[in-house]
Amino acid sequence: MLPSMAPNCHAPGELPPKPAATRERVQDDARGCALAYKMVAERDNEKCSFARESRLLIVAKAKVWASEGWKVVITDPDGKAYTPPEFDQLSAA
Repeated sequence: MLPSMAPNCHAPGELPPKPAATRERVQDDARGCALAYKMVAERDNEKCSFARESRLLIVAKAKVWASEGWKVVITDPDGKAYTPPEFDQLSAA
């Protein structure tokens, strides 16, 4: 008789579990490079921050978080802040 297989076709114990995700996190570039665009999302008592070099990636992430009810602000390299109604302006730049 064959050993039972998990739904993903791997034998039990063959793959290690993924670490649990947390909401409270700050993502930054560990290599010390300056990250141009920063996003801060706040809701209730939660606050999350992200930094990216790509304005397109940070705008896409910010739109998703804003659609889920978060208050989102993006800051560009010059320090100008953008709110959700201005995200398209930032992505077109």
